Amino acid sequence: MDLTTAKTRVAELHNILNQYNYEYHVLDNPSVPDAEYDQRLHELIDLEEQYPELKAPDSPTERVGGAVLDAFQKVEHQTPMLSLGNAFNEADLLDFDRKVRQAIGENYSYVCELKIDGLAVSLMYEAGLFVRGATRGDGTIGEDITANLKTIKSIPLRIKQPLTFEVRGEAFMPKKSFENLNIARAEREEDLFANPRNAAAGSLRQLDPRIAASRNLDVFLYGIADLGGTGVVAHSEGLDLLDELGFKTNKERRTCANIEEVIQYVNGWTEKRPHLPYEIDGIVIKVNSLAQQEELGMTAKSPRWAIAYKFPAEEVVTKLLDIELSVGRTGVITPTAILEPVRVAGTTVSRASLHNEDLIRDKDIKIGDYVVVKKAGDIIPKVVNVLVERRTGEEQDFKMPTHCPECESELVRLEGEVALRCINPKCPAQIREGLIHFVARTAMNIDGCGEKVITQLFQESLVQDVADLYKLTKEQLLGLERMGEKSATKLLAAIEASKENSLERLLFGIGIRHVGAKAAKTLAQQFETMDALAKASFDDIKDINEIGEKMADSVVTFFEQPEVAELLEELRSFGVNMTYKGPKLVTAEDSDSYFAGKTVVLTGKLEVLTRNEAKEKLEAKGAKVAGSVSKKTHLVVAGADAGSKLAKAQELGVEVWDEEKLIEELNK
Repeated sequence: MDLTTAKTRVAELHNILNQYNYEYHVLDNPSVPDAEYDQRLHELIDLEEQYPELKAPDSPTERVGGAVLDAFQKVEHQTPMLSLGNAFNEADLLDFDRKVRQAIGENYSYVCELKIDGLAVSLMYEAGLFVRGATRGDGTIGEDITANLKTIKSIPLRIKQPLTFEVRGEAFMPKKSFENLNIARAEREEDLFANPRNAAAGSLRQLDPRIAASRNLDVFLYGIADLGGTGVVAHSEGLDLLDELGFKTNKERRTCANIEEVIQYVNGWTEKRPHLPYEIDGIVIKVNSLAQQEELGMTAKSPRWAIAYKFPAEEVVTKLLDIELSVGRTGVITPTAILEPVRVAGTTVSRASLHNEDLIRDKDIKIGDYVVVKKAGDIIPKVVNVLVERRTGEEQDFKMPTHCPECESELVRLEGEVALRCINPKCPAQIREGLIHFVARTAMNIDGCGEKVITQLFQESLVQDVADLYKLTKEQLLGLERMGEKSATKLLAAIEASKENSLERLLFGIGIRHVGAKAAKTLAQQFETMDALAKASFDDIKDINEIGEKMADSVVTFFEQPEVAELLEELRSFGVNMTYKGPKLVTAEDSDSYFAGKTVVLTGKLEVLTRNEAKEKLEAKGAKVAGSVSKKTHLVVAGADAGSKLAKAQELGVEVWDEEKLIEELNK
């Protein structure tokens, strides 16, 4: 290939790869598989090596990371990157609104945005080309981290208009990237990052851009430093302009007519934030009108037209009083910290998970220590670290026992596991926990038979295994504490009704190691009867999609136990169903249905079908019914009052049907 032909091809590859990057990292809707992108990228790398003069500063190859830097250069921000004032409760928000109203009158609105927990960055563009990126620093002077920011694929190296301006945003590490990074660091016996924010900051301050490139960082842009030359008159319009130019903005933003709507938005995200794929630590509230922002002005430290609502503190200090051990249904011994009661994220906690002996040793936890406790969407908080400087010398080391705290059997550590385990099949704690699991809503769904009832039944020797539940009489139940005639009758009816459950509930309920509810459904669909699954070979099971070798080995080992065969025979004698009752397994290969092999999401209120009826009918036609919209979704069925899932589908360009069209296609 000569230079002229190569130059033309390089330009073509720039356009192709930039479009692929935009679809994947900004729209979250790739049009080609990863292999196609990689093939084009390697073609471009080869051409640039052959003709170095064709390598441009906005080349997609810049994203893989270049030469190691000697140091970061200092950068002065033309417009200072000021911090925001904070609000910690509803009263603070109302006070902020009062000051705004006093200054500009009654006619105004706010824009609410999620406050991403990452590293604030500034991106400078000249004639549409990304030329410099910097950290916030002290707000006036930052550090030039252009080479590292170029590795973030959601940052466009060239925008769709030849504008010269500065944009601001937040670089962050998604939760999944953070989890994978710490797993890899643990395998290399390196120190773990404490949280995604620290990991993102550490990644962007690496002198080797290849390290930043390997960390899978992302960014949300939230503003333009100077909107004067853009014709934009409101903050919300500025965000829309960023979208049009090819930047990635956060789509969860909302324009609110008044402070009451702001508070509603704040309360909603206070509850929903654990479900986001990235960390947020608050909500940013800004007056929408740029003219009103200018009228409100600034203090020496922050703008008067914006405030950051900070979520309740999720890390607190308390004293670790003791360490208690519990035995799970699989025999795992789990240590739990007993704490001096403390408020964390709106609730009082007195217990925190310690997971296993290795964690206690790695964090150097002693009984009597003052510890930092974190609650990040979990029911039981976790101990983050110990405040060693507050030790008095009276703290006591903790050692895991050598024998089970329930049955005194010797504990073992199985190969490849960090947890100590009791392997006595008659351990009372394991039996009790197994019973609690069996009756749970996600398993056999025996209403009225919760943990307290199971504990009483076990203590009174009325049940020793799950089959004993089907032998219970009303007289036996009436002898339990707080169990009246009505409650006993309802419980017996629930036990009787559970006999009719489809196979997957029983499979999940009997507690096969590594088999969760989803895997139980997959196995039940594939084999249809308990007998067929019990006779299946390791190869039969491991070749099923989403199962794998570890789970297959666990299933085969489970059914090889004589006790299991006896238990299943006893359950069968009581009339417990052993057959799959759900929609049969249908694949795209053996069905001519429109839905075969497609991922469908249901949202909003359906008028004719219930949500479960629609799900069952779709699965019977070979569809996979998912709970959220993503780039892999083929179809969204939207009923009345459809909300964020419909908006997400429209944003990604996913096909949307109403219920009428769904029923029409189902009936074909």
